Amino acid sequence: MPLRSALLAGLAFPTIAFAQGTVAGAPATATLAPPEAATPFLAAPPSAAPVTGEKSTLLDGSGDIAKPGDVIDFAADTMEYSDDEQLVTATGHVQINRDQYRLSADSVTYNRTSGQVEARGNVATIDPEGNKAYGDRVILTDSLKDGAINNILLVLADGGRLAAVSGVRVNGRSILNRAIYSPCAVEKSDGCPKTPVWAIKAVKIVHDPVKHRISYQKARVEILGVPIIYLPAFSHPDGSTGRASGVLLPEFEIRNTLGFGIGIPYHLDLGPDRDVTIKPWLFSGAKPAIDVRGRQLFAAGPVQFRAYLTRGDVIDFAPDGVTEVDKGQRWRGYFEANGRLQLSDEWRATFSTRLSSDDTFDRRYNIDYDDSLRSTVDFERFRSDSYLSVAGWGFQNLRANKGPDTTPIVLPLIDYDWRPEEKILGGQLDIAANSMSLVRIDGQGVQRALASAKWTRSVLTSFGVRLTGTGFVRGDLYNTENAAEATLPTYAGKPGFETRGIAVGAVDAEWPFAGPLLGGTQTITPRVQVSVAPLHLNRNIPNEDARSIDLEDTNLFDLNRASGYDRFESGSRVTYGLQYGFTRPRLAITSEIGESVRISGTGATAFLQGTGLSGQFSDIVGRTTLQYGSYFSLTHRFRVDSTDGVFRRNEIDVSAGTSQTYITVGYANYNRNITLEDLTDLQEVRAGARVAFSRYWSAFGSVIIDLTTKSQEPTSTTDGFTPVRHRVGVQYEDSCFRFGLTWRRDYITDRDFRAGNSYIFSIAFKNLGR
Repeated sequence: MPLRSALLAGLAFPTIAFAQGTVAGAPATATLAPPEAATPFLAAPPSAAPVTGEKSTLLDGSGDIAKPGDVIDFAADTMEYSDDEQLVTATGHVQINRDQYRLSADSVTYNRTSGQVEARGNVATIDPEGNKAYGDRVILTDSLKDGAINNILLVLADGGRLAAVSGVRVNGRSILNRAIYSPCAVEKSDGCPKTPVWAIKAVKIVHDPVKHRISYQKARVEILGVPIIYLPAFSHPDGSTGRASGVLLPEFEIRNTLGFGIGIPYHLDLGPDRDVTIKPWLFSGAKPAIDVRGRQLFAAGPVQFRAYLTRGDVIDFAPDGVTEVDKGQRWRGYFEANGRLQLSDEWRATFSTRLSSDDTFDRRYNIDYDDSLRSTVDFERFRSDSYLSVAGWGFQNLRANKGPDTTPIVLPLIDYDWRPEEKILGGQLDIAANSMSLVRIDGQGVQRALASAKWTRSVLTSFGVRLTGTGFVRGDLYNTENAAEATLPTYAGKPGFETRGIAVGAVDAEWPFAGPLLGGTQTITPRVQVSVAPLHLNRNIPNEDARSIDLEDTNLFDLNRASGYDRFESGSRVTYGLQYGFTRPRLAITSEIGESVRISGTGATAFLQGTGLSGQFSDIVGRTTLQYGSYFSLTHRFRVDSTDGVFRRNEIDVSAGTSQTYITVGYANYNRNITLEDLTDLQEVRAGARVAFSRYWSAFGSVIIDLTTKSQEPTSTTDGFTPVRHRVGVQYEDSCFRFGLTWRRDYITDRDFRAGNSYIFSIAFKNLGR
């Protein structure tokens, strides 16, 4: 450490100087090489003749004779030795390095009688950890560990500063009197001094580099020089380890459903690979709660969890869907955990779980706004030519008036994919299999097993046309239980076992044209696909994983435009489209549009009206993206009804600005007229912005507005322009301090989650937590 480094180096050079100065005929004053020509001295330099009764070797930090091979770098302009006073003095750019400790000063004096080492003038020391100490005068004792320094400035490796009128170092610990600590800048850009944003002043400050903590006695915290809090005694990490156990800064919130709240987190550092943060919450309008978060890094990978627990009233709806029912005091809480473990070179386990005690707890306590929670576990095997997944899924429905427990549990869900490296008839072969077991407490249950083979080959003709041929076969086996209890008759299958065979052939042609335009390059690519499949592929087959069907640009040319396995698009069709691209420096435009027409069969047996696939002609889908550097982007997605030209899907997302100042706007309008709960219609606009002003200040905000009307969606609880929630805030942030104030308003009420205002106050000090 700084004071010890001064002593180690300070004792090392006088021994050498004494041996040199008493060689026969040698003067009492020896001139050494200047700093830029400093020469390392070994334990027994060959040029130094031993003197009777004196040691010509160097001492190490414990007072023992230095071991052969120890090296001390020493340099000074001049050196003097006084026989009468037994003083050795080095002056002028004194620099001493040993064991990664460095000392520099205008002069260093060693008293051989008392063993005292004194450094004066621009004293600076650096320890192996990078901590720096500056002072006017440093005195070290012959203990080789203890010392004192006047007018000290200690700069820690992380940039924090400790300044004091005086200080001592005992057994590695720096004890500073009438001191101040701050990690903030104390100079302006022009070099003029400034008051740090925040600082801690104390009668006594102790820095313990072993425990990596800074402790205070009779301290006060100041912001811009103004005292805001008095603390008789406390401590915090010095920032060298990144984290340590201790109380973090309180968090303050005012929530419309809970009243005024204060959270006081305590961080418990259990080791370099695990920690826990415990945060008790006190509310003026609700009972106390506790929020616990933990992390553990195993050799196989990371795992983390969160648990939130309290006790309070639970409110639900009566069967009429309108009357609220108070279920009384109950334990309420939320739990989540996730992790990824690499079990071997090939096997990996991933898990994630989210559970809530009741429907509204998560929103009431500001955890999230989801209306369903998902838990999953997945064991995966990766090989160069194959992939295997064995997974399980569970769901928790948080919607009001959900009725019987029809939430599915899927266990197991098995997927296998094998793609041999060898080409088959010049093409790529893909063998896949899937198995699923789905059960419900109340409702339909389904077991499924299937296997498929897909062969694909692409060729490029002499005209530049890329032709891709695809052959696909699949065999399915289903077992349906309690089909009469399906959530909707449309989803029900025929009770008992059912089989299905699927065979599809397709040819896809792409013909790109490219050329220069306006200093850039444009490409125009017509594309046509012809696919042939049997009719009536979905008779008697239940539908569990292909309910949210929506034709869009991403699945227009898929062999099966339905999601999942349970629905497969039957019949023959022709799909056609056009892709366009234009690129030049800092500018890129891409666009595509297309539709399909059925040659045989009808989509009405597989797809409901409004999905875009039920008629002979599909809806027209497309997407356009405009990107200008990193400052502006626009994406427009659409689906237009081919019969009446009505937009069934219309989405626009725009973002503009830099990483510091930006605005994002999104608009979505789904007018599909599908009478299923999975695909309700909606219309909403979203906007968010951040504006950086001054150097450290910024303002931000976001809003979601529901534009859905009753005529558009009869099940909607709103009718037209209705805000969902908004957030507005201001924040100050520099290298050592952050302060923020946010106002959020929720406009939707659900049982004990009430519409109203919430105010969140956040503050963070570097090294003191947040």
